Amino acid sequence: MHDLSVAALALGLRNRDFSSTELTQHCLQRIRSLDPHYNSFISVDEEGALGAARQADARLAAGETAPLLGIPLAHKDIFCTSGLRTSCGSKMLDNFIPPYDATVTRRLRDAGTVLLGKTNMDEFAMGSSSETSFYGSSRNPWDTSRVPGGSSGGSAAAVAARLAPLATGTDTGGSIRQPAAFCGITGLKPTYGRVSRLGMVAYASSLDQGGPMARTAEDCALLLNAIAGFDPQDSTSSEQPVEDYTAQLAQPLSGLRIGLPREYFGEGLEQATGERVRAALALLEQQGATLVDITLPHTGLSIPTYYIIAPAEASTNLSRYDGVRYGHRCENPRNLHDLYTRSRQEGFGDEVKRRILVGTYALSAGYYDAYYRKAQQVRRLIRQDFLDAFTDVDVIAGPTTPGPAFGLGAKTSDPVAMYLEDVYTLAVNLAGLPAMSVPAGQVNGLPVGLQLIGQHFDESRLLNVAHQLQQASDWHLQLPPEAGL
Repeated sequence: MHDLSVAALALGLRNRDFSSTELTQHCLQRIRSLDPHYNSFISVDEEGALGAARQADARLAAGETAPLLGIPLAHKDIFCTSGLRTSCGSKMLDNFIPPYDATVTRRLRDAGTVLLGKTNMDEFAMGSSSETSFYGSSRNPWDTSRVPGGSSGGSAAAVAARLAPLATGTDTGGSIRQPAAFCGITGLKPTYGRVSRLGMVAYASSLDQGGPMARTAEDCALLLNAIAGFDPQDSTSSEQPVEDYTAQLAQPLSGLRIGLPREYFGEGLEQATGERVRAALALLEQQGATLVDITLPHTGLSIPTYYIIAPAEASTNLSRYDGVRYGHRCENPRNLHDLYTRSRQEGFGDEVKRRILVGTYALSAGYYDAYYRKAQQVRRLIRQDFLDAFTDVDVIAGPTTPGPAFGLGAKTSDPVAMYLEDVYTLAVNLAGLPAMSVPAGQVNGLPVGLQLIGQHFDESRLLNVAHQLQQASDWHLQLPPEAGL
């Protein structure tokens, strides 16, 4: 069962080939036997999952046919789940049990999905490798000596290892797309505002966006159907009408114009990865798409811009963790000042502390204009680059990452080298655009990803292109060594 697509699983459930309870038990057994190798889950809710599966079976028996009814799902541990720990991979929230569901969580429950547990992640989503988690590093199912990417590395590893057919992720600067590329799965970052952020613990409020992670574009479309849409309780949520994201999957690609930014195929891109991406683009060309050379001139400024704006927003968002209302509290504080300082010192890891300090500095008196305001001005230029490009092309494509997954510990002592892993993904978040990573073959047995970038609220077109690529290739069907057991 673990090797079936979501669409095939849904058909099997409706035909009574197996029950949701049996499917859920199968996933839980795989988690018990395989996840010690990957550390993709922080919490596994066996009792809650089996209870939800029994409810799904009752609904199926009553004749309900919702697309995700009875389908198991791994949920990133950044979304609040009522009665179930939401840690964000941090010691600070190790004891936090939310009293409410995030909007995404509620919509997934309403859709009938079965929540298996909460997946591992970089602490407060700050990282590109899932190595900053308080619960230890997640590992890549293709090679457990390598990272699965971050921050949604646990979700990517769980889907790649076939521990769950679906997972949620969040993407602030590439945190869905980069791990999807490293683990050989499909991951979509929707347009900013497309998916509610209520109950999704904030890292950088103007950049964070939740999205689907799965084996195929079709599966991602099914999950996006369940979680997208306006939320009146989220001030950043868009009222743009929601489409059926599965409706255009079969559209032919004839006449599609795909822009290739010269900045994405130059210095820094590993040769073998570039060749695999070019081969994937050639398949799209064979289906009628036209490849067009374009330029995004301010791409080189996306890393410094992002690493001023994101830490600045993080320093504000994380100021609420003070040891008073919830979260980690130091023992025997001498006074209020000691309570604040020691609780934060003990509760946050090094990378989170680093970004809080950078962000506080950028927002401080005398530096705000020089750094934060200037970064916002450059952000506008980056956004305009994309808007100008979309006057000539329908979709922009390139590599998701400079190369395949790197080794555990290879970049932890060099933050700049780690940040450079996101060079092709950051600008998309700064512009608020939708983008996704699709498997594009392997380099030395490790997956690489093709990134597709669309115009605002054009997720359907991206999913269509990705689906057509997957109809013409089998890269998304390839299994990590142990996942077939």
